[in-house]
Amino acid sequence: MTATSDSGSNRRRLRGEMGTTTRLAAPLIVGHVSTAMISFVDSVIAGHHHTSTLASVSVATAMMWFAIMLPLGVLMSIPPMVSEMDGSGRRSQIGPLFRQALWMAIGIAAVLFTYLSFAPALLSVVGMDPAIVPGARDFLHAVRWGMPGLCLFFSMRYLAEGLHWTRPTMYLSLLGLAVLAPVGYVLTFGLLGLPSMGAKGLGYASALSMWIQALGFLLVLSRSRRLHELRLFKQWDWPQWAVIRRTLKVGLPIGVMVLMEGGLFTTTAMLMGKLGAVQSSAHQIAISVATLCFMIPLGVAEATTVRVGHALGRNDYAAIRRAMIAGLAIVFMTQLVSASIMIFGNHQLASLYSEDTAVLALASSLLLYAATFQFPDGVQVISAATLRGLQDTTVPMWMAVFSYWMIGMPVGIVLGFYYDMGPKGMWIGLICGLTLAAILLNTRARATIRRNLPTAS
Repeated sequence: MTATSDSGSNRRRLRGEMGTTTRLAAPLIVGHVSTAMISFVDSVIAGHHHTSTLASVSVATAMMWFAIMLPLGVLMSIPPMVSEMDGSGRRSQIGPLFRQALWMAIGIAAVLFTYLSFAPALLSVVGMDPAIVPGARDFLHAVRWGMPGLCLFFSMRYLAEGLHWTRPTMYLSLLGLAVLAPVGYVLTFGLLGLPSMGAKGLGYASALSMWIQALGFLLVLSRSRRLHELRLFKQWDWPQWAVIRRTLKVGLPIGVMVLMEGGLFTTTAMLMGKLGAVQSSAHQIAISVATLCFMIPLGVAEATTVRVGHALGRNDYAAIRRAMIAGLAIVFMTQLVSASIMIFGNHQLASLYSEDTAVLALASSLLLYAATFQFPDGVQVISAATLRGLQDTTVPMWMAVFSYWMIGMPVGIVLGFYYDMGPKGMWIGLICGLTLAAILLNTRARATIRRNLPTAS
């Protein structure tokens, strides 16, 4: 009877954890979907403007996010650190950490602005299709003005998420999308008496959207009674290198790990540009749909990180295990839906982006490959989130390096270019890298929790 009672109690706790994670993740998912819809909107507007515009935006967006991944990954150290402080009753330390995060965001923005100013020179060096280069350059030079807003937005967003407050992310992400769609369309096609700016118009619209989100979050945090006791803006702090170094110790491996995964996709997009505008456009369509679907497990993963971090502050490894299992259970259900949509609606999805028959045919087939990696992608993102919540980031970083760059990318290049499989070969490489990462990260997360359970219970 005792074993039966314990089993029933564990199931109730797990259901409760799934409910808590879902409530915490739902606004994050909406926020992430809104962010991914920015790429969707850019792609749809660009695709209807011209195939070369879509290819240019595809390559430029890949270059931009490749640069952003590492520094924003560093800022992803904020939620687990804030959550642990909250869980262990050290809330007075949250305000000082946040102010140092703002300094980090400003420094990161300066680096990103400089990079985007000079990055277009790389396009010709790597042998990019000459038809793609001008539009990509214009987009990068326009969107760079939004980098300070983007970095400040993420620093404020991660603070709120670490405190289990996720609704501001949802509302402000929706606001950014609401600004981008009409402004981007007007500037790209040249409406209301304005000249047609093509890819450059989308860049300026994206920059404006980033600043509106940042200013909106600043207003929310400064007026929130919920966070009043944290005194976030009540004093001025100069950079404190001890705090910044401690944050970087946790955050840099996270940043490298995010860069390794994102870099796999970004480099794939760059290599597609060498194959031509049709291949690059088809890849952009497929990866845009896959990215949109990935926002759901990503939101669940961020909620899992917060739940794990809060439990870590209480030294409760049984709760940490429940948080990971709950995240995996939710993600398995969502990924099943995503894979089904890609398999049975691939042509309909591709037709939303372009009317070019060659692009549509290739994009439809690539979506079937995207469906294949939905489950390993879900497992790896939840496992990585659990390890982030445990502030275990260095070994997972090396696992990501090995999976994505020692296995995934070489397999993709060999199949895509040496065996003439083109985009399909590159996508097989993506599947291999994500699957290996899922196995390695999940194994480490389970082993870490299991090792600590006897002393915690």
